[in-house]
Amino acid sequence: MSKPESKKPVNLNNHPIISHEIDASGVVLGRLSTQVANFLRGKFKTDFVPYLNIGDQVKVYNASKMVFTGNKLSQKIYYHHTGYIGHLKEEKLSDMFKKNPAEVLKRSVWGMLPKNKLRKLWIKNLIIYNGDIDAK
Repeated sequence: MSKPESKKPVNLNNHPIISHEIDASGVVLGRLSTQVANFLRGKFKTDFVPYLNIGDQVKVYNASKMVFTGNKLSQKIYYHHTGYIGHLKEEKLSDMFKKNPAEVLKRSVWGMLPKNKLRKLWIKNLIIYNGDIDAK
């Protein structure tokens, strides 16, 4: 039985990078995050391989107009430890969303990407605007 051929692209420098533009107004955060994560990884491409960075650039507009299901806006809490004893910081989703809606989406996409060395490369291709397309 023969070994299947690898679909590894010969030269990654010639691999075209497409820019996807997504309007986030009225879209649920989780559904938007999964769509963005798949575009960043390049899962829709025919030559997708999980160990190469062949994903595309994603631009998300109107991040401040995202929608949350259930009581997440009042109940969800983000935790961050500073590294010092007893310094566990917590912030509600409502406070974080008022301060910076782009950070909420970025954290959600960050959690949906695989935990490997390509994660930082993929997240660099995510550009989030809080306002409209004209307000670049």
